[in-house]
Amino acid sequence: MHKAGFVNIVGNPNVGKSTLMNQLVGEKISIATFKAQTTRHRIMGIVNTPETQIVFSDTPGVLKPNYKMQEMMLAFSESALADADILLYVTDVVENPEKNIEFLNKVKTMTIPVILLINKIDESDQQHLGDIVEKWHALLPNAEILPISAQNKFGIDILMKRIVELLPESPAYFDKDQLTDKPSKFFVSEIIREKILRYYDKEIPYSVEVLVEQFRESENLIRINAVIYVERDSQKGIIIGHQGTALKRVSSEARKSLETFFGKKIFLEMFVKVDKDWRNSQKELDHFGYNPR
Repeated sequence: MHKAGFVNIVGNPNVGKSTLMNQLVGEKISIATFKAQTTRHRIMGIVNTPETQIVFSDTPGVLKPNYKMQEMMLAFSESALADADILLYVTDVVENPEKNIEFLNKVKTMTIPVILLINKIDESDQQHLGDIVEKWHALLPNAEILPISAQNKFGIDILMKRIVELLPESPAYFDKDQLTDKPSKFFVSEIIREKILRYYDKEIPYSVEVLVEQFRESENLIRINAVIYVERDSQKGIIIGHQGTALKRVSSEARKSLETFFGKKIFLEMFVKVDKDWRNSQKELDHFGYNPR
């Protein structure tokens, strides 16, 4: 008997979905930072054993869209409700359970298994956790509730065991040696964007998109040309920094992470361009891969 299925991870921003995804897959598939709205796309990570294939899917945090890019991000999250065999709804010990209640009501009507994960329990006490469980049980009475700490790997083994129990019988959906559905270029963009999230403040990380224009791989070296797009000339200046020092730091840190990720030497060239209002342009969003279909 072989089991396989799609296990989709949803929830509000900054509750630890990407950290959970990386722990479940055992690889750094999703960007995980302390900043909200880090994940912009739906990212699959595939875990294979001889008897099972679990296709995990990380999604952007659920939010009320303020511009077209966020509309696309919400569409990625809602698409995860449509094709899940098991749904992992992630919250934490400080979140208001009724935040984004419209999305939660959609989860409530689902007939597939739903596991509600209360993350970051190391930041709470037993009494408070008990109150949180009661509130969530009232909101999602059919969901299983598991307390976890994704950062500290607490509860991850129990969760994986339960997922395997709930998986439907099915042949594998992907090749058994496949780790993700995304191409190499995607992870280059994500790693560069992660460094920008880490080193820049305020609106800069949210106004940035990264496009890999060239990815040439040989036996021992990968040559990469990437463009960082911003919305305004002032943002371009901030990204580059005085005498290019800020961009050099991002490039250096990205190169180190890329060499670890690919296991090869990386030659990385990065440029910065202005693309005004790209977050509200459907044409540009399609170009950058924001298409939930």
